[in-house]
Amino acid sequence: MSEQREERNAATSPRDLDFEQARLAYSIIESLLDHTRVISDLIALMAQVLDEDTIKAVTNTPHWQAYLDSRRSLERTRDDVEKFAGIMKKLSGEERD
Repeated sequence: MSEQREERNAATSPRDLDFEQARLAYSIIESLLDHTRVISDLIALMAQVLDEDTIKAVTNTPHWQAYLDSRRSLERTRDDVEKFAGIMKKLSGEERD
């Protein structure tokens, strides 16, 4: 019973990341952001070759709306990502000292 309580507490209590965990998180975020940028570039390229009627048809779908919502959310997250990058740079510098 006590072991289960400790597991629950460990799962719900906040923990500090060590440098390796933070570096892994940063790497994952960086990869996801790079992928998002590549996808956005691809969408822009594809839009250039579509005719006006096709573009209108695509942009009037729930999928397009979800894409736009996701882009807006990512833009709002930019400040947090920049803060995280700053923290990682600081940790990296401290880790080398």
